[in-house]
Amino acid sequence: MAEQLKDIIKGCKKGKRTAQKALYDLFAPKMLSVCKRYVHDTATAEDILLQGFFKVFKHIHQHQEKGSFEGWIRRIIVNEALMYLRKKKHIFEDVDNVYNLNDHSLSALDKMQADEILQLVAELPLGYRTIFNLYIIEGYKHREIAEQLNISINTSKSQLIQAKKQLQKKINQLNHQTSELT
Repeated sequence: MAEQLKDIIKGCKKGKRTAQKALYDLFAPKMLSVCKRYVHDTATAEDILLQGFFKVFKHIHQHQEKGSFEGWIRRIIVNEALMYLRKKKHIFEDVDNVYNLNDHSLSALDKMQADEILQLVAELPLGYRTIFNLYIIEGYKHREIAEQLNISINTSKSQLIQAKKQLQKKINQLNHQTSELT
């Protein structure tokens, strides 16, 4: 697979349409899932995906053959989703009280399947969901999130805390419903 990917990348760098289609076919399904973590609307997610791949093809010559190529594409796609969200503005609530992130445990998540967790995350309000995705799933630091979204570090932290609280509440509700059935 690694050799095949290298050949596809070389073809993309030469502007070959067949290589571009092969690259798109290889990564589009996974990257569409990334887009859908940030926006619920499938059509909007597809638009973000296409814009992201346009940038991938435009800047593919900048990719050094160091590190993960998938990670490089993912970063472009995430940045494209963030640009879309920035245009929406006011999706993040400023919360003055910043809590200690370690005070809120999500250990009940260990019992759930990944797709169940992602479904719960998808139900979060847009601002909470965005910060949760960036921090927990993508691995960004609060400083990076704040810079990307033009918000304060404290807003990023508080959004994550609120997202965790809402997730914990939903998990507790699910646990309660499950215990009633048994």
